[in-house]
Amino acid sequence: MKNIDPRHYDVIISPVVTEKATLASEHNKVMFKVAGKATKPQIKEAVEKLFDVKVKSVNTLVRKGKTKVFRGNLGSQSDTKRAIVTLEEGHRIDVTTGL
Repeated sequence: MKNIDPRHYDVIISPVVTEKATLASEHNKVMFKVAGKATKPQIKEAVEKLFDVKVKSVNTLVRKGKTKVFRGNLGSQSDTKRAIVTLEEGHRIDVTTGL
């Protein structure tokens, strides 16, 4: 096994499989759900070490949680941070097959 820091598994939570993420994969982009306090350099390093690819750039966004009413009680889903990772030419990550 390669020298992988266990903290990389705390940065990348899961891949995002949506219609938007599938369309972005045609342009060498992969979308991940990441930890709320993860920085762009941490995300880049984690993706490069875990998937053995070269990362060109990382864009992040915070998706606000929805407000819901359930049986008269007002509640809200938690906010999630996502990262859109652009890979170098010739590198691919196929998230539909699993890790």
